[in-house]
Amino acid sequence: QVQLVQSGGGLVQAGESLTVFCVANGRSFARLTMAWFRQRPGKEREFVAGIQWSDGSTDYADSVKGRFTISRDATNTVYLQMNALKSEDTAVYYCAADTAIFSSTPMYVGGRYGYWGQGTQVTVSS
Repeated sequence: QVQLVQSGGGLVQAGESLTVFCVANGRSFARLTMAWFRQRPGKEREFVAGIQWSDGSTDYADSVKGRFTISRDATNTVYLQMNALKSEDTAVYYCAADTAIFSSTPMYVGGRYGYWGQGTQVTVSS
């Protein structure tokens, strides 16, 4: 079992930065592949960024490449640093965890993840 608790988020102006946090409790954090997804108003949930447990490799949605950075510490927290925010980044952001040691499923596939955080609202005003 993995419990994911999110924090951060809020209201910012376009062009500003914000970080959202996700603390994972339960399973060995070092063996979790972690990801961030978001759901914009009226849209389906979409992949934002992911980080593999095995080698720390990352993947990003094209819409956030160069602006967002996913990272993790050695303890139990994964971060999503968001820079140069745009109004279209307004969404509820969710962290997700995959406990599989080996997976051929790409990180951008939501079905890969068995555990989800509670969501945190990020609002970017223009």
